[in-house]
Amino acid sequence: MEQARRSTSWPVTLIVALFATSALVMVLKDGGDTTGPDRQPASSVELDLKSLPVSSTRTTIEAAPRDTRPTKVPKGTVVHPKRVTALYDEPDGTPFGKVRPKEFGDTWLPVITRNHDWVQVLLPSKPNGSTGWIRGSELAEAHSRFLVRVHLDDRTLELFEDGARVGTWPVAIGASGTPTPVGRTFVLGQIIDDQQPFSPVIMPLGSHSETLDSYGGGPGTVALHGWTDPSVFGKAVSHGCVRVPDAALDLLRTVPIGTPVMVDEA
Repeated sequence: MEQARRSTSWPVTLIVALFATSALVMVLKDGGDTTGPDRQPASSVELDLKSLPVSSTRTTIEAAPRDTRPTKVPKGTVVHPKRVTALYDEPDGTPFGKVRPKEFGDTWLPVITRNHDWVQVLLPSKPNGSTGWIRGSELAEAHSRFLVRVHLDDRTLELFEDGARVGTWPVAIGASGTPTPVGRTFVLGQIIDDQQPFSPVIMPLGSHSETLDSYGGGPGTVALHGWTDPSVFGKAVSHGCVRVPDAALDLLRTVPIGTPVMVDEA
């Protein structure tokens, strides 16, 4: 995902989504902030899902609401659409898109706000910071105990489990012309590609380069991944991805899909 070029598919031989049961505990509530007054149930008018654009790492949906609190850490609740499911601009609002149950394996999205039977989630589509509301009845719900923090000024990455820091490592971040985007995003999946030499696993995030439309054959998707030359760590040299040491990657690949990733300039 680091070599800039345009292509129609990623050179991936196997796509996996590791969802460790020890790391992901099913919950009935807990997660996201509760906002807004009681609302009536959504309209029973049947939606034409086929007419709605899909939210994926390859799409852009300008109608998606933007994340208004990009520095607030989500509580760890993640949701999985049981079927192709509509996205709304607000509870009982206007549908503007849809999400599928599969992206890189199962789709799991972090909850950032809750309003009774509705949840607001971060989306994998462009623009960065896109969100959408989904009816809770359309979703399976779980909880990630993990949080990833990337500090661009310090060029470090921290991994937390249950609020306790597991480790801190120096990392390589985006160069000045191809910066790593800031804000809150999430682990979108895990990719194993035996044909590329620089990382045994690539972890695409729900964010994209603001300056490149494509690299590594993909749609400019930012990722966490390893690197063969340790001299890059602590430097701003990538196309936007975060290159991490082997020790960090070994732990990061165990976190559940949907785990929040906070990227700041501190």
